[in-house]
Amino acid sequence: MQASPQLRPRCPSGAAYSRDLFGAACPPDNSGAAYPWDLSGAAYSRDLSGAAYPRELSGAVYPRELSGAAYPRDPSGAAYSREPIGAAYSRDPLPGAVCVSERRGSARVGWISDIVVVVAAESVGLMKSVVHKYGHKRITLVEGGLTRHRSILSGLRAFLEDHSLGPALQKPEVVIIHDAVRPFVGEDVLLQVARSAKENGAAGAVRPLVSTVIASSSDGCLAHSLERAKHRASEMPQAFLFDVIYNAYLQCTDYDLDFGTECLHLALEYSKVRAKLVEGPPDLWKVTYKRDLYAAESIIKECLGKQLCIITHCKEDAIQIGFLLHETLKSQIKNVKAISSSMCKTGHDLLSILQGQCYNFVCINVKESDFEETQKLTALLQTAGVCPSYPSVIVSVHLDFPDQSGTQDLSGIRDFAKEAQKSDVLVYGLLIRFSKDEVRLQENVEEASAIIMGLIKDRNPVLTGQILVAGK
Repeated sequence: MQASPQLRPRCPSGAAYSRDLFGAACPPDNSGAAYPWDLSGAAYSRDLSGAAYPRELSGAVYPRELSGAAYPRDPSGAAYSREPIGAAYSRDPLPGAVCVSERRGSARVGWISDIVVVVAAESVGLMKSVVHKYGHKRITLVEGGLTRHRSILSGLRAFLEDHSLGPALQKPEVVIIHDAVRPFVGEDVLLQVARSAKENGAAGAVRPLVSTVIASSSDGCLAHSLERAKHRASEMPQAFLFDVIYNAYLQCTDYDLDFGTECLHLALEYSKVRAKLVEGPPDLWKVTYKRDLYAAESIIKECLGKQLCIITHCKEDAIQIGFLLHETLKSQIKNVKAISSSMCKTGHDLLSILQGQCYNFVCINVKESDFEETQKLTALLQTAGVCPSYPSVIVSVHLDFPDQSGTQDLSGIRDFAKEAQKSDVLVYGLLIRFSKDEVRLQENVEEASAIIMGLIKDRNPVLTGQILVAGK
């Protein structure tokens, strides 16, 4: 087979409107990626970056954490609990560290030995079900108090007293305290504050102030203002030698426990330890208001869309389409891999090929009225636990040949997609018009790539089981 020459993609203004089998047009956005409309015909509203978001927070489009299933909501309605969560380390590079805060970032870090999740008493059952459903390890649940500091103290006591809802824990050397409302902390920040705490006794992430802080007088007038360049915003995570922070909490007054918020101040006030301040990345912001959910969703979807795996049948036409899709999509997605379905006979094979977390798949089928390759891939994802954390996307590609009699009957994909969605696998159908004319075929593939990008970016569960058409 000779490879088709790669053509320049069409500009957005020349991008053809893709249509599903019902004839509904899916206009492309400014980037050329087509965002389908929902079944009610309501268009998706877009933010200034062009990313499409549903108008309502249905919860289905969010990973389970943002939908509220993983973390109980606080009274303000924020999807993340404000209760602190923590984890303990007892492996290299920091022997004896722990974290009092639970989120996916800390759960993914191998050198954290224990993670203590402090939750409200009424949310313990919910958290137990989440831990079980997603297979979280190293998790210990602790009932929190009425205030931030009282909840943190409850988490710390889990290492010394029987205050947890699980087995006894070993006292760590270093403890990290983090808030679940800051879902995007990375391993590098955790490691920085933990190492700094081991050397200095305490450490915390900080960020530059974005607004000037002022104090008001009793009559509501300006008393004084702080020079922004000399001050920093205290963020999380924060890390401490366990004895430093625990002994500080034991000396706290009731006023401290009821109205205080800064753990670094307690270490300074009662343990006489000056914390090392570590400049943190901009991703440490808090999910506080409903509007923050949109920003959080955008960040998560951007992360989930960085890798794509194209799995194709060994038939020549399928290989050609796979090659053209790979060449077109690699300019839009950071990491695109194209592999043969014969290389993925087991889930272990797929994991070995991916060598990392991938949540997006394009599966090219060749048999008429069949989606056998898609079914095999879905079964692998379900049994091997390839994507246990977030919903994965499978775009089931089917080829429509000009000499093919009649229209392919792909109605079975709807029932299949409905079942797959129960396992957090979102299956979409895509019919590509095949052409022997290389220019026409390239145009059809570019249109298909735009549809694929739209499905990956939007991850809309309402469209699962639908068949979109690329080409004329």
